[in-house]
Amino acid sequence: MLNKQEAEGRYQISAFSLDELVPEDHLVRKIENAIDFSFIYDLVESLYCHDNGRPSVDPVVLVKIAFIQYIFGIRSMRQTIKEIETNVAYRWFIGYDFSQPIPHFTTLGKNYVRRFRDTQLFESIFLRILEEAVHHGFVKPDVLFIDATHVKASANKHKYVKEIVEEQAKKYQELLDEEINQDRIAHGKKPLEKKTETSKKEVKVSTTDPDCGLFVKGEKERVFAYSFHTACDRNGFVLGAKVTPGNVHDSQVFEDVLNQVRKTFAQPQAVAVDSGYKTPYISKTLLDDQIRPVMPYTRPRTKEGFFKKHEYVYDEYFDCYICPNEQILTYETTNKDGYRIYRSNSQVCRSCPFLKQCTESKDYTKRVSRHIWADYLEEVDHLRHTEENKQIYSKRKETIERVFADMKEKHGMRWTTLRGLEKVTMQAMLVFAAMNLKKMATWLWKSGRQKVNDQNTFGIFIKLLNKLPLLFVQRGSLSATCYPLLHERIFFFLHKFPQLFHIPAAF
Repeated sequence: MLNKQEAEGRYQISAFSLDELVPEDHLVRKIENAIDFSFIYDLVESLYCHDNGRPSVDPVVLVKIAFIQYIFGIRSMRQTIKEIETNVAYRWFIGYDFSQPIPHFTTLGKNYVRRFRDTQLFESIFLRILEEAVHHGFVKPDVLFIDATHVKASANKHKYVKEIVEEQAKKYQELLDEEINQDRIAHGKKPLEKKTETSKKEVKVSTTDPDCGLFVKGEKERVFAYSFHTACDRNGFVLGAKVTPGNVHDSQVFEDVLNQVRKTFAQPQAVAVDSGYKTPYISKTLLDDQIRPVMPYTRPRTKEGFFKKHEYVYDEYFDCYICPNEQILTYETTNKDGYRIYRSNSQVCRSCPFLKQCTESKDYTKRVSRHIWADYLEEVDHLRHTEENKQIYSKRKETIERVFADMKEKHGMRWTTLRGLEKVTMQAMLVFAAMNLKKMATWLWKSGRQKVNDQNTFGIFIKLLNKLPLLFVQRGSLSATCYPLLHERIFFFLHKFPQLFHIPAAF
């Protein structure tokens, strides 16, 4: 039987609470049960004036609105406000009824410029949510997975200027220079003089967002971008993050991310990274700190048809290399980049039957380089074959790579909507906080657990209780003179039997 739906329901007046319209298994309910957002008041108390000025928008509401945007992957704050205006669950989450106007979409931006700028508010929110996840036993920081991904900047790739800038020195340059000179002295060479002039290079700087950097990697599209350097645990919880321009190499920020996690948690037992981090210094840093490095195999970059480097055997005792023809390559020098150079005897190589597979040098001399920290890299390669390393490295696709995939596909961070390193950092911390919060809320709901917060629940009860006698007065069922007496009797009863209502001791 054909049935036609009439539009009368559009105009029907119904009496119900907002709470009745939100499904019990909706994500906003899970989030509300997972954490008490009142901690935000303590973080922002010093940023607000208490003596004068107009009443502000509740800071918890501002943060919740931002979480709605990033948890549900809404593309902009303007669109987020439109969604909240018509979405019952979103209104319930921020505590606004049907009649209350939602704050303007510029409110969060203005608060950032006037209040939250140059503060650690968003980092503190991120850490507080992470602390809650640790409290519930969801975080397992014994193994870290560290990687970086580029996020397109809000900048036109064709609008830029070329500038000459100084090349950024490596953070470990002083340590490297010291060990280079020690190595040269040990081999009877003069120490290198310290460079007084810094090298310069030409870079493209965006005129739209000067803080971002030109991302160049293989055959990928060249765009202005930011790099999100991130560390997560076995369960995919983000433990630390740092945002840099897109032209900063991953390995340059590795130690900063590692130290950031160390401040919050104990030292990890192992760190898994991809081939971009497989450098002598990072290998040395991890092994010296007794952290197990988990790094992948890297293919040799030798030209096709020539001997691979591993076919030249290093003799540690005599400090020399032995070529496939069993000839010796002796030490020549240690260069400024930290590589020892070993060279062959040109008189022997001239008549060698493997010359064309060994070198194209015009003086018939084969040179092999070896970094002064190469022993650490070799130890990393030995550990690569262990079963433990294989198991840990296989988890990268389920942890850090999954974090980046979800961040871009589900949480709207394929490109930035803000400009400037400070604002993008704020955005990154909110996104990662939202991802941690969503995971924690879902796991708590599945386990049947929730936050215990009698103080907050009782506070809401008292607010409703204060309004109850006034409601009776407005409806004519209670005279105005009886209002104070009823109020006093109710509170007397609460004090007399606090155990019935789980009233906090502070009350």
